[in-house]
Amino acid sequence: MSCPYCLSTSVSKIKQRTSLGYRTFCYRDCKRRFNERTGSPFNELQFPTDIVLLAVLWRLRYKLSFRDVAELLSQRGFEVSYETIRIWEFRFAPLVSENLRSKRRGKAGRSWYLDETYIKVSGRWRYLYRAIDRGGNLLDSMLSEHRDKHAARRFLRRMIDSTGHKPLRMTTDKHPAYTKAIRWIVGRKVLHRQNQYMNNRIEQNHRGIKQRYYPMLEFKQFESASRFCTAFDELRNYLRVRAMDGQQVSASGPRAIFTDRWSTLMTELSA
Repeated sequence: MSCPYCLSTSVSKIKQRTSLGYRTFCYRDCKRRFNERTGSPFNELQFPTDIVLLAVLWRLRYKLSFRDVAELLSQRGFEVSYETIRIWEFRFAPLVSENLRSKRRGKAGRSWYLDETYIKVSGRWRYLYRAIDRGGNLLDSMLSEHRDKHAARRFLRRMIDSTGHKPLRMTTDKHPAYTKAIRWIVGRKVLHRQNQYMNNRIEQNHRGIKQRYYPMLEFKQFESASRFCTAFDELRNYLRVRAMDGQQVSASGPRAIFTDRWSTLMTELSA
């Protein structure tokens, strides 16, 4: 660990710890003291890092309100208001999204399925663009105020940037905006299939965000809706257990995989 001010690596450990139990260090060049969370997004928090991450992941993964998460934390001995949970989601949900987004870069297949679903924000219906590959892996998601060629082009650019390559085949519904956007962004060599039945794969995949969104009734702000939907899709895709080559997975297998991935994500985010 290096000093964020003088970038020195000459460090000596101090026996005294912070009030939360984190180790402290002293750098010999600038004589400044730091702890394990200095320079990280969790530096100024009054709660342990794992508790903050646990609250954010609970909020994204399960059908819990801010007050529900606050009650669960109170059972663990941490008195937190629901507004604090809201602030934590605002600050650290993008951190979860970026971490998981970088993990899947370059791993998408060559056959893409695109579609949009409806999300109510402040009393108005907005459009959540989503895309998966043939294996059901998430490519990207984007909330848009409009459903037109400009939104389609912006979504395609995001997908190519996220996946790192262009597809060989794309399946959409018969919305005319996709045809022009695909030719403009992806090119004419891609096979573009427009069939509502062939696109049933992505339409069924909308169930995850729909089931999570229904208990919330609606979002109050467009930015918070976009932030939550993106983080939810990334986390759901990361924790999803996939059957390889049609092989059946035992009941204990998904639980073990889920626990391992959850622990890995907590470790990477708190590092």
